Amino acid sequence: MPSRALPDHPQFTSLRGAVPGLVTAVQAVDDAPGIHIDIESDDPDAETARLLGLGAEQVGRWLDCRILRVPGGQIVCVLPVESDPELFDAHATTWH
Repeated sequence: MPSRALPDHPQFTSLRGAVPGLVTAVQAVDDAPGIHIDIESDDPDAETARLLGLGAEQVGRWLDCRILRVPGGQIVCVLPVESDPELFDAHATTWH
């Protein structure tokens, strides 16, 4: 399937099917280094707290997404599960 801009969020271009089972998209960003990583979580509050405990700093929020800057300067977004729930449950990493 070809890439397409998401109607409700034109800064995102969907790459559906690029990686089977994963939501894959490209987002236009103004911040250096120009890329960031999204982390899906079934408990975004707990995942955000874990990353803050590792030295990240929360720099914003957009919809349900928590936007963090990690110690290396990269942006990381923590968001609720968007992938197929069965695939998420089968492949998710559980942190203790």
